[in-house]
Order: sequence, then structure tokens, then C-alpha cells
Amino acid sequence: MFKRILVCLDGSSLTEQILPYAAEVALCSGSKVVLLEVTVPPSAVVQPLIGYYHATPLEKIQRDGEVAREYLQRVAKRLRRKRLHVECVTLPGDPGKTIVNYATQNDIDLIALGTHGHSGLGRLVFGSVADFVLRQSELPILVRKPKETMK
Repeated sequence: MFKRILVCLDGSSLTEQILPYAAEVALCSGSKVVLLEVTVPPSAVVQPLIGYYHATPLEKIQRDGEVAREYLQRVAKRLRRKRLHVECVTLPGDPGKTIVNYATQNDIDLIALGTHGHSGLGRLVFGSVADFVLRQSELPILVRKPKETMK
């Protein structure tokens, strides 16, 4: 049923709590798992009237990307021990938009994500990224609000 499952992570143990569920679905359906981490995009702030300029240093962008790639490879290694076929992707950008765009453009059949779920009154159940993905994607979505403490 699902050929490609996109599992969205952010480096936290909270979002990793979606992994057993995504792995089970992948094992049952013979799916490929695509691990995705969206990193902070390059940014610049310019205020010419007061002479202020700030840009994200290239070194930080590269370091964040490398940290994300290493993290996803560690997660992928654990999943491969379960005989899952795993691909890792890191992309800079706005997390919600990047997840939806990637899923749409890469033949994803199911999006799986955990949520922190504490981003304001309008998002008591889902975090802002999960909320955005739920509203904007037309794909099936597996969401898990994790327990705050994992043992």
C-alpha cells in the first residue's frame, strides 16, 4: 500500500518516538523509509537606514547540514538492522513547507512525524509543523504526540 514513507525528524528524542510506528508500517508493507531533517535556511537581515546587516554564516549552515546528515545516518543504521531500506535527506528551509514540497515532488505515499505539541493555544494537540503538514498535504499522515520523557 505504501511504497515510500517520509519520516520527519528534527534531532530530538521526542520526534524519534514516531520511528517504531513508521518502521512497523514499513515492515508490513515492504516500504522504503525516507528520513528527512529540515535544517535552518540561510538568512540575511538588512536594515540599510541604520546600517545593520546580519547573515547566517556559511560555516554554520554547512555545520548544521553535516550534523543533520550524521544524525540521520545513525538513525538509518538502527532501522537497517530491522532490514528496512532507508534513505536520508537533509534540506534547508521552512520545515512545514519543505516537508510538504518534498513529499509531493518525490512520490511519497505516507508522511510520518512526531510533534512537540506545545506551540500555543491554537496548537494544543499538534505542533506548528505537524499542524501545517496536516492542513497542506493531501497525503495520508501518521502523527504521534510523544510522551515528554522517554525511558
